Amino acid sequence: MSGTEPLRASAWGAVASLFASGGTLVCCALPALLVALGAGAVLSSLVAVLPQIVWLSEHKAAVFGTAAAMLALAGALQWRARSAPCPVDPRRRDACLRTRTVSRRVWLASVALFLVGGWFAFVQPLFAG
Repeated sequence: MSGTEPLRASAWGAVASLFASGGTLVCCALPALLVALGAGAVLSSLVAVLPQIVWLSEHKAAVFGTAAAMLALAGALQWRARSAPCPVDPRRRDACLRTRTVSRRVWLASVALFLVGGWFAFVQPLFAG
C-alpha cells in the first residue's frame, strides 16, 4: 500500500460521512426548524415536491444507524491516515498535509451535523410533550 492510499480513503470516507449526516438533517432537523419558525406551509410544499422526506422521517432509526456506521468508518480511516507518510517533494507533501487537514475538518463537520440531526430526531421531541 502506498503512502497516499490511506489519505485518499480517509478523504472519501469523510465525504461519504458528510452526505450521510446531511441526510439526518433533511430527515429531522429541517422539518423541525421549519415548523418552529412557523413555516408549516413551506414544509408541506417541500414534502409535496420531495415526498422522500417523509420516508426518511419514518425510517429515522435506519438513517441514523447508517450515518453512525459511516461516521465510525470514516473516523477509523482518519485515525489510520493520521500518521501515513507524505511524499518528500515539497509540493506533494503540502498537498498531502492539506488533504489530511481538510479531510479531518470535513469529518468533524459531519459529526456536528449528525449531532444536530440527532438532537432534533430523538432529544427535542422529549421536551415537546
